[in-house]
Amino acid sequence: MVISLILAVSAGIFAGSYSYAMADPTPRAVPIAVPEEPADGAPRVRAFLDALDRGLDSSIERRHVAGYQQAVDEIEDQSAFAVIRLGEGERLELDLAGAAGASVAEVLERAAPEAARSVGSEITVRDIKPLHPGDPRGLALFYMNLAVIVCGFLGAIQLGVHASRLRPWERIGVIACYSLLGGVCVVAAVDWLLGAVPLPFPQTWLILAGTMFTAGMVFTMFDTLFRRWALLPTWGLLMLLGNPSSGGAVSWPLLPSLFGTVGRWLPPGASVNAQHAAVYFPGHQHLQPYLVLAGWSALSLAVFLTGRRRRGR
Repeated sequence: MVISLILAVSAGIFAGSYSYAMADPTPRAVPIAVPEEPADGAPRVRAFLDALDRGLDSSIERRHVAGYQQAVDEIEDQSAFAVIRLGEGERLELDLAGAAGASVAEVLERAAPEAARSVGSEITVRDIKPLHPGDPRGLALFYMNLAVIVCGFLGAIQLGVHASRLRPWERIGVIACYSLLGGVCVVAAVDWLLGAVPLPFPQTWLILAGTMFTAGMVFTMFDTLFRRWALLPTWGLLMLLGNPSSGGAVSWPLLPSLFGTVGRWLPPGASVNAQHAAVYFPGHQHLQPYLVLAGWSALSLAVFLTGRRRRGR
């Protein structure tokens, strides 16, 4: 009876979590780079941004920069999702970055023409950093991340069932081995076989392997703490909270504030972030997602080894 109740409630929470995060993406704070304009052009750009802000019922975050190249650098650094400037003939130009966030780019592309018309301007919208043609919705990296997360902790579960006599470092070694192999298989399926996204092999492989290892160790940590109930906190952390807040299916500026804030500090969000930068912004990568994955792995290892030592195994 207890297990039936837990499963029923978990199903409702699972559906509710994903619906809350993904069913109706709503802009919260969308950073847009705004290069300096001549005195007579700045009011037109400002009026457009005000209209766009009203149309989206959100807060457009204006990142003022010295020139257009600096604005493009903001996109490359993943600090902005678009650039707005005054083009030739006083026509507005909105340069989007689909690779920075496909869902954000779609929202801006739909809202920009109406906002421009409301202030008596015309606008040209273009994507200066598009997604790969084989992945026009930008979901391939999200599915790659989902695959290694799920297989990572499922593998650890199976080790507990079928190889419970493994010593601590043997268990860790097996998780590391299947993680390295799993990363290769994911790259082979997505890039080499399907050609959905060209992946930088060494880095993508190691990110996937690190994510799979982290997921396996997170379950192992919870198994040390909660034993037969370990799947519940693992599922809650990685799937109910971590996966919908990862930014892979819906970009962080469109997620509910809680999800957008915590997502990048959980293994799924860190993995998507690292993978996204490696594929589309190789010259502007950040250390933070790697530290998050390393931190979760280190915490899980410490809890697991400490627990085993106390049990004398």
